[in-house]
Amino acid sequence: MSAVSLGKDLIGLEHLTPEQIQLVLDTAEPFKEVSERQIKKVPTLRGKTIVNLFYEASTRTRISFEFAEKRLSADTVNIAASGSSIVKGENLVDTARNLEAMRIDMVVIRHPSSGAPGFLADRIPSNVVNGGDGKHEHPTQALLDILTIRDNLKTISGLKVCICGDVLHSRVARSNIWGLLALGAEVGVCGPKSLMPYGLEELGVRFFPRPEEAIEWADVLNILRLQLERMNAGFIPSLREYNRVFGITNARLERAPKDILVLHPGPMNRGVEIDSDVADGPHSVILDQVTNGIAVRMAVLYLLAGGKPDLAEGAKG
Repeated sequence: MSAVSLGKDLIGLEHLTPEQIQLVLDTAEPFKEVSERQIKKVPTLRGKTIVNLFYEASTRTRISFEFAEKRLSADTVNIAASGSSIVKGENLVDTARNLEAMRIDMVVIRHPSSGAPGFLADRIPSNVVNGGDGKHEHPTQALLDILTIRDNLKTISGLKVCICGDVLHSRVARSNIWGLLALGAEVGVCGPKSLMPYGLEELGVRFFPRPEEAIEWADVLNILRLQLERMNAGFIPSLREYNRVFGITNARLERAPKDILVLHPGPMNRGVEIDSDVADGPHSVILDQVTNGIAVRMAVLYLLAGGKPDLAEGAKG
């Protein structure tokens, strides 16, 4: 079997090799079947303790990780910043060291500061998984997006994937760009220039100023929500105007020269970046993303714990 390893931590996709990304995707495949069983559990991480340390509000990511951990039979502890010593001024390293003293094995961390998971990973021996840090990366979201694309289109190499919307504030966009480029996809971005980061060209992506151009070019659209909570200035005139100019609607998709796959990492602002008839329509694989999220996170936790892909196959038994 291949000697490719994920290493101690998963901080982002920027520095992963194509083989490491492929390893996670391939390992996730047998874990999908676990979620279809009557008893949705395998003993793979029995005896391991995983702490979900969330300094930012989260529903989908936190619950998805918790499902993944429990389906692997790990013991889980959820810590939200608002209900812990963090609000009393305890710093990140002190929090982690106190958790280490309780003999934990892994930490899944979401933090508003870019770089916090890497900072933590350098200071504790436990495995660290980045559940989203600032505007930096959200690696497991990108991995589940890529797995969903691969499930539906059978490949990543050579595909044209356009990320539409608020790229400036999106950690999901950055992780998707790194992962897709590593696997040989062409990547585009579409949205108002006010929501595009500087130096886009240096990332190796192309910019589309209008969704009609993006739809004509792309095989896949990954639609990002407007992250209004991260905006401290008037990046767009209004939500209605944004929907009129940049919203992904059925009328726009009907003019596509080929079938097009539509993803959205959630939560959706229906009627803003995506219309309901698109989100619930035949192009959409948004619910597949949710299902794949559990399998991908199971794969990541399993690999970081030292699991081998051939043993993941044994989880089918």
